[in-house]
Amino acid sequence: MTHKTTLFEAERPRLIALCYRMLGEVAAAEDVVQDTWLRWSGVDPATLDNPGAWLRRVAANLAIDALRKARTRRETYVGPWLPEPLITTARDPAADSFALAQECELALLWAMERLNEVERAAFILREAFDAGYDEIARTLGRSEPACRQMVSRAHKRLQQAGPRFDAPPDQVADLIARFSAAITAGDFRETLSLMAPDAVAITDGGARARAARRPLVGPAEILQVYAAALRKTRAEHAEATVLTVNRQPALALHENGILRSLLTLTPDANGLIRWIYTMRNPDKLLPALRL
Repeated sequence: MTHKTTLFEAERPRLIALCYRMLGEVAAAEDVVQDTWLRWSGVDPATLDNPGAWLRRVAANLAIDALRKARTRRETYVGPWLPEPLITTARDPAADSFALAQECELALLWAMERLNEVERAAFILREAFDAGYDEIARTLGRSEPACRQMVSRAHKRLQQAGPRFDAPPDQVADLIARFSAAITAGDFRETLSLMAPDAVAITDGGARARAARRPLVGPAEILQVYAAALRKTRAEHAEATVLTVNRQPALALHENGILRSLLTLTPDANGLIRWIYTMRNPDKLLPALRL
């Protein structure tokens, strides 16, 4: 392995993490990192003061372009679009490249869809990679004051999104267990007591799996749909297990050994369920299993 390749491979996990946070898609993140490598292959690292910063700058700008194109495609997506999950596993050596990416919670990825492409890049570079505003300004071609404003606006928009991004995994696991047990037992009063009045549940089935075609808002509507889905799951004898997905516990349902859905949630400041994420799109579950 040449010195140049060694430098790139040392940065690969950080580049993957950056691009996954930008795009919320496994294959898209890998594609942008590959494009970054192609740009890197035409550069002499000896001419760069900071090769790592150069790679982040290239990857961030390629990811901005990729996100713009992706959002155009997502306008015709069937039902709600949710980011791809990353299941913590050591099955594949490629998982090492995504280890840092797994630290980004799904709720945060979903909330970052409220940011425009440049705001998202500024926020990620600052908060996930502790980049200085001078580096962010060079990366985005903006002034440092403008970058500070973008990061500040991003924080405010994310705070308004609803879910917490810092809930302890034990709290999430407890809520998942209580929520699942209450629905399974048909204890609807208990189920409703676990949810915030403004709770939102989003299911991504794409065009290949049955799912609500819009976000469900409010405990009553969520309960109605999820109770019906549970009855169907019982009839199909699905097996439930708990996995770690993007650093948080998630309830996985398998049918005949095949992963059919993942569910995780986040609480509000009062410890009530504020946001429920359910992934049923097999095109997004398969990459998650590979990693």
